[in-house]
Amino acid sequence: MLKLFFKIVFVLLLALAAFTYFYSQRPEFGRTPTGKRLERIQQSPHYYKGRFWAIKPIEKAVETSQFEATMRFLFGGTPERLVPNDPMVSKKTDLKSLDPKQDVIVWMGHSTYYMQLNGQKILIDPVFSGWASPLPFINKAFAGSNIYTPEDIPDIDVLVISHDHWDHLDYPTLMALKPKIRKIVIPLGIGEHFEFWGYDVNKIAEEDWYTAVKVNDTLTVHILPAQHFTGRFLNQNQSEACAYAFITPNRKVFYSGDGGYTKEFKEFGETFGGFDLAILENGQYNKDWPNIHMSPAQTAQAGEDLKAKAVLPAHSGKFALARHPWDEPYIQLAKFSEDKSYKLITPCIGETAEIGNTTQQFSKWWEEMK
Repeated sequence: MLKLFFKIVFVLLLALAAFTYFYSQRPEFGRTPTGKRLERIQQSPHYYKGRFWAIKPIEKAVETSQFEATMRFLFGGTPERLVPNDPMVSKKTDLKSLDPKQDVIVWMGHSTYYMQLNGQKILIDPVFSGWASPLPFINKAFAGSNIYTPEDIPDIDVLVISHDHWDHLDYPTLMALKPKIRKIVIPLGIGEHFEFWGYDVNKIAEEDWYTAVKVNDTLTVHILPAQHFTGRFLNQNQSEACAYAFITPNRKVFYSGDGGYTKEFKEFGETFGGFDLAILENGQYNKDWPNIHMSPAQTAQAGEDLKAKAVLPAHSGKFALARHPWDEPYIQLAKFSEDKSYKLITPCIGETAEIGNTTQQFSKWWEEMK
């Protein structure tokens, strides 16, 4: 009887392994760099021992063992208010009707932003799918958070991707947007995904940290370090995670992507002489991974370090990837921002914010929800 049991278990494990392998061959998983791209990656000073490393090299993303953290995440109980009971508050802006001469930004949930700078239309980490994982029943989007579709997006001058995690690099969205994208600016390694998905490689500027990509005479996009990790399945850290600085003659905007707090924020503030706007990660933090995400207190400090005139929170309001209440990042960041030199701006999903206008007022929309 015991032998039969072990045979059944063995067959089930074999079947699971086979399913996992064949499922992982689906195009949305992308492709690990090979050939000339890999040779170029191997020349990067941030790539050694067969992988990319964060600013402060860490052997593992979590403080405890990966197994212990995963078990606690999956089976540690579901905290109250992990997901809002009410649909997300939104005010859908018609992006195609915006005056292209206006410097504006529209939050679309989580870390997706549409931005206009000096006549250039920029799209940041677009995710319009209803989930942030390879399986549709994991990391489902909050009700009311997906008010935009690829059809709502105008032609885009510059697409930027901070890293290749599922909540930032979304295959269905990028396939639908393909005809609208004129140029792509990304860190090393991510180009392999785009090439695999049929994007024109001539549109791709794929560069290492501390590289300035001149889009035209009035817009330069700087690829900067981020304290994070990458990977869409088992083969992790074969591409870089990054932050961005968008520089025009009249405006300077910083986007942190994902990552832990480091001294580099202060260095960026000094190098660029401050920013009109800093879009900063504020959500999905957990005691198990303090090295790769910021707490609200650290987000507030990063805003100060960057010498930002305004701070716009990112990485919350759409997916429950950590175990804090869904609105805690907003409550806490508002508290920690009270004595800071920047203005915290909190547009709801779809609401237009004017870059450089620190007198514009926004509601505490999360207080309207349960």
